[in-house]
This record gives sequence, C-alpha cells and structure tokens, in this order.
Amino acid sequence: MSSPAIQSSVIKDLKLAPEGHLKIDWVEAHMPVLSRVRQQFEQQQPFKGLKVAISLHLEAKTAYLAKVIQAGGAEVTVTGSNPLSTQDDVCAALVEDGITVFAKYDPEPEEYKELLLRTLETKPDLLIDDGGDLVTILHAERPELLKGIRGGAEETTTGILRLKSLEKEGALKFPMVAVNDAFCKYLFDNRYGTGQSVWDGINRTTNLVVAGKTVVVVGYGWCGKGVAMRAKGLGANVIVTEIDAIKAVEAYMDGFRVMPMEEAAKHGDFFVTVTGNRDVISGEHYDVMKDGAILSNAGHFDVEVNKPDLEARSQSFRTVRRNIEEYLLKDGRKIYLLAEGRLVNLAAGDGHPAEIMDMTFALQALSLKYVNDQYSNIGNQVVNVPYELDEQVARYKLESLGIEIDELSEEQKSYLNSWSPH
Repeated sequence: MSSPAIQSSVIKDLKLAPEGHLKIDWVEAHMPVLSRVRQQFEQQQPFKGLKVAISLHLEAKTAYLAKVIQAGGAEVTVTGSNPLSTQDDVCAALVEDGITVFAKYDPEPEEYKELLLRTLETKPDLLIDDGGDLVTILHAERPELLKGIRGGAEETTTGILRLKSLEKEGALKFPMVAVNDAFCKYLFDNRYGTGQSVWDGINRTTNLVVAGKTVVVVGYGWCGKGVAMRAKGLGANVIVTEIDAIKAVEAYMDGFRVMPMEEAAKHGDFFVTVTGNRDVISGEHYDVMKDGAILSNAGHFDVEVNKPDLEARSQSFRTVRRNIEEYLLKDGRKIYLLAEGRLVNLAAGDGHPAEIMDMTFALQALSLKYVNDQYSNIGNQVVNVPYELDEQVARYKLESLGIEIDELSEEQKSYLNSWSPH
C-alpha cells in the first residue's frame, strides 16, 4: 500500500527518487549544525501532532530541513517558492520519505499558484515562508485558512518587507520570525552564500570569463556586498549602483566605483540585480547598453529586470543556451537575459553552498520551535530571532569546525557592567 504522502503529492515522477536521495545524503553530510538540531528534535518532539507547511526553493538543502522538522514530530508539506528552482528528483525523494510535496520544475503560472494553494489547504499549524507567498495568499485570498495558524518564520528580505507592510496596516494575523535579519543569516547566507552561488550560476550558464570584464552590481546590501566581493575576486572591474547614500559610501570605501544606473548601463558586461525592488534595470538602460551585455537577477522576484521594456525594444528573441535568452534589439545589438530574470543562483544553479545553508536552516528550525513555544505571548507581529538562538547556531558551527574561542572572566564581566574605569 502506498503512503499518504505518495497518494496526495503532486510531483513530476516518483521514479526520480534515487538521484534525489543521493543529493540529500550529500548535503546532510555537510550540514553538521542542522544535524545537531535534528538530534535535539528527535529527543524533544517539539512539533508532535502539528502540521508544518514549507515554501522554499525546493532542492536538497531544503529537503534536509524538511526532514529535520519531520524528525521533530511534524506532519510536513512542502512546495516551491520559485518555479525554476524546484528539483524534481529531490521532490520524489521527499515523497518516499513520507513528506507531502506539491511542486514541479517549471509549472505553468496557474499550476504554480495551485500548488501553493494545495499546500495551504492542508491547514498547517506553522509555516516556513520564502518571499511571503504563503502568508500573502492566506491574508489576501484564503482568510478562512488563517484559523489555527500559530505562526511561522520568513527567509528573505523581500518576504520581511511584505510582512512588515501587513504588520503596519494592523492586518497580520499571526506572529512571524524574521529569520533573514538574524546575524547568522545575513552575515553568512546573504553575503557569502549569495556571493558564491550567483557566480556559480552565471559561470556554469554562460561559460564565459569574468576576469577583465565590468560587472555592475545593482544594490549594495549584504547580498550585493557578497556579489561584488566575489566578482572582484574573479578579476572583474566592479561598479555599484545604489539609492542609499550610506551604502554608496561603503561601496566606495570597499574599492568599487559608484555611479547612477543610467551611467553604469553604458559600461557593464555583466549585470546582477540584488535590490528586492522592481524595474531597477529598465527601458532607458537598455538603450545605452553594450552589444552582448548579460543581465541576471539575484532578488527574490523576477521584476528587477524589466522584461516588457526589453521585449518592446527587440525585433526577436530566442533561447541560445539553457537559461540564456538572446534579445535582438531593433538597432542590431544583442542583450542576454539569464534564467528569465529569476534567481540566477537557484534557477541556473544549485543555490547557496550546503555549509552556508547549514546555519540558515538551523536558525529556521529553531525559530519555528520558538514561535511554536511562544506564539500566544508574541502577538501578531514580526519579531527578530532571539539573540540566544543566533549565538547557539554560531557556537554549534564553531564546534563543528573544531574552533574554540575565549570567554570573559568574572572580573572582565564585572568591569564591562560597571561605570567605573577601575
């Protein structure tokens, strides 16, 4: 008899499971912090009798997080947070492991939305969201499903912006933990994870050299810092565009040229957008770009590079390599767009390295336990990850690396807590 997960899941092909299991086994071997959390959850069973819905980029590292939540006693349902980042073999492996999956690679927009809805219709008690899709659908379209939801955790800058808008309007109906704002998330995942995985995706997709080229990084938040740092390491000349004066000064002092997008568009060979906002590359920018310019996005939604403006200036477009669309402009120039303007590191790659997501997903798991323990006290608001959990994850990471650090003596603690200099 097939399991309930097999009976109810919507995936491409269960026969793909063996390859998916190998991928999950590989990342598990490189995620010691999350494995330690799993041991705790197996003993404590913090989610026993509860349903958890997860919407994340559905690949091996996310799959292992889902298995850790399941090990804590939860009935887990997962779906993708981007139609081009779902890996069908990983979905099949999760289903074999008893986790319900509503996800396929590259579904039609209507089907993608239906898969999100199917996930919410399981009536979860807790959520893990990426970009705020689950929370937005619940509040805007399916409010009848809000009842019983204790709270959740959000992975991204984009999602937290959406959550805070809901909170500001007094419309948020349950507490959410802003995992993206935790130290062990943005300092490592956003900076080192995005920095490496963006260039993994660009390099494997284009097979072109970066050294000597001009890279325009649009946005200098933690993700932009990582992308610029890695571009410099690959030998590129880096230009940063910003709207924030403080971040612009920071980019300048980090050794990068800073200029408006209108000017940067004339110089770039590669463009990477990491702003979380729409239309940061649009019509007037295409008008002055070099022949052969390559555009990519590492923000959550595919709105940062304005595709309608690009299409309007083109006489034709075609796919020239997997995940590369060539737009032939009416004046004869060619502009290339990677991964349809979706997250290049996931749609055209495997996402962040496992060791980086080890910390982020450990934070997700511990934050979910925290909101489950404290939801009645938190109220309907967006809250930060408690510092104790942040530090716990960092200590677990150091232990896994065999690194020890100093501790304050009692005298030093007393000195720091006193107003006297003696």
